[in-house]
Amino acid sequence: MRSPAFFSRSFLVTLLSAALMTFSFSGCATMKSWFGTDGEETQLPADSLAVKGMDAYDVGNYHEAAKNFTELLDRYPFSPQAMLAELKGADCHYFMGDYAEALVLYQKFEEQHPSNEAVPYVMYQIAMCSYQQIDSIDRDTSGATKSIRDFTKLIKAFPQSPYTDEAKARIKAANEFLVNHEYLVVEFYLRTDKDLEAKTRLKYLINTYPDASITLQAKALLTKIEAGEKLGFDLSSWFSGLVKLPDWHLFSSEKPAGQARSAR
Repeated sequence: MRSPAFFSRSFLVTLLSAALMTFSFSGCATMKSWFGTDGEETQLPADSLAVKGMDAYDVGNYHEAAKNFTELLDRYPFSPQAMLAELKGADCHYFMGDYAEALVLYQKFEEQHPSNEAVPYVMYQIAMCSYQQIDSIDRDTSGATKSIRDFTKLIKAFPQSPYTDEAKARIKAANEFLVNHEYLVVEFYLRTDKDLEAKTRLKYLINTYPDASITLQAKALLTKIEAGEKLGFDLSSWFSGLVKLPDWHLFSSEKPAGQARSAR
């Protein structure tokens, strides 16, 4: 799985090649004008802003990088470097945890550059903006459902992309989150003596998520409820160990030995 840095230096070289060739033939007068060596305050050219932005981005200074990319787009919206600034500006917001803004910028890039080679990556990041907002299982589930939708869209559009395996794994993790949420609702019904609602919810869970990790346990619980057993003090044991979001690496076919795992 290639990291988001895949579209950093290599992508920068492609986008800046024409601009840098022009720069190399610009002459001393232009050099003075661009970089202020004549003592006058001047604006940085698009290629310099792009390089400054990438330098900051590569060391994790996303705030400074975003500032340079925004300035580039404001001053040179039609320059060869503008596309780079659009993409990396979205990345900056993503890595700063501003997922709502990052989502808007990724979607704008996809709409404006539908044939660009970065589109599979952009689609992956669109899904990740929702995935990163998955909350605890007793709260909002929209992050999980939206990420599943967007990861599925990526897989259908680019089944051979380098993001396919990870997208599939994250879909499975998000599904596990959803089924755990459904199972937690069952606990609420049982604690409020609504056995009929609990049975209905368990049947829905079992039929909708037959391959989920919790399904066998859900079947066993349903059997006890249908038999009229009262769980009493044993109720908590049936719902212990539920996690916010399972580690997606558990569902991936790419598991490098000895590599640290992260739930995100």
